[in-house]
Amino acid sequence: MDNYVCQHCDYVYEPELGEPDRGIEPGTPFESLPEDWKCPICGASKSDFYKQ
Repeated sequence: MDNYVCQHCDYVYEPELGEPDRGIEPGTPFESLPEDWKCPICGASKSDFYKQ
């Protein structure tokens, strides 16, 4: 699974880790995140991320 990086704040979404504290289980691919998912650091939308 690929990591995705926020183009605004450089937060890296790592599918292997997920975001358990936000209800995203480890192993959840970026593509499977809800469409209204936002960057936990700056609030950017999924469309503001690029594949690392």
